[in-house]
Amino acid sequence: CGIGDSGPDAAKGSVTSKLQIANVPDSCDKVHSAGNPGPGDHTLQAPEPLRSSRYLRYGKRMMDLALALVGLVLVSPLFAVCAAAVRLDSKGRVFHRQQRVGQHGEPFQVFKFRTMVEKTEQKGLRITAADDPRITRVGRWLRRTKIDELPQLVNVIRGNMSLVGPRPEVAEYVAAYSPAQRRVLELKPGMTGLASLHFANEEETLAAQADREDFYVKTLMVMKLDLDLAYYDKVSFLQDVKLIVLTLLRIVHVGVGSRMIPE
Repeated sequence: CGIGDSGPDAAKGSVTSKLQIANVPDSCDKVHSAGNPGPGDHTLQAPEPLRSSRYLRYGKRMMDLALALVGLVLVSPLFAVCAAAVRLDSKGRVFHRQQRVGQHGEPFQVFKFRTMVEKTEQKGLRITAADDPRITRVGRWLRRTKIDELPQLVNVIRGNMSLVGPRPEVAEYVAAYSPAQRRVLELKPGMTGLASLHFANEEETLAAQADREDFYVKTLMVMKLDLDLAYYDKVSFLQDVKLIVLTLLRIVHVGVGSRMIPE
């Protein structure tokens, strides 16, 4: 994810209660590609609710909990190595917390390995490009492989994240969502997802932009939300398994690129 590390209280105050979810249109085709609807646009109608299925009601949470518990045990040796590397590479905490917006607009603390120099991680943009000088040497490798996100298995076990779903954003970016885009907040945010895989090289893309935050909010975030809405419309057990497998393949560098991302 291109959202930069910041202190645990950096977003506190921007979210004092859960965000209010507005009525949204009944089709992803009504998502505005260049931003929010104008102030005089009152034609949006409430959509049908996210379709209910046994998988969404019970199966998804059961799979999340089972795989996250097993995964946490299996990667515990890697956790120890990463924790030692983070601590030896730079002064500061091993783990980083940041407030993000979760399901139904509820704020929660997301966990990850610290990848930035602690004294400077609260300065600069919310987003992080590949050439950001705040990133530590170990942090660069952790971010490139996405291993810095593994502590979010704890978030999955706690129930405020899923293994697969839209990536959680900070409150100020969620405030820029159009009513149609807010549909993604009906899902639990995920460790990985359709948009995460498609934009796996997001930080390199941001590094090439003159105005990185403007490009992220007006272009990249909109494209990611389009993919998140496509996932929203076809959440299923097989889809989630496929995305988990693709994510694991990417982590172990088996040459998985956006060409392999399901349409």
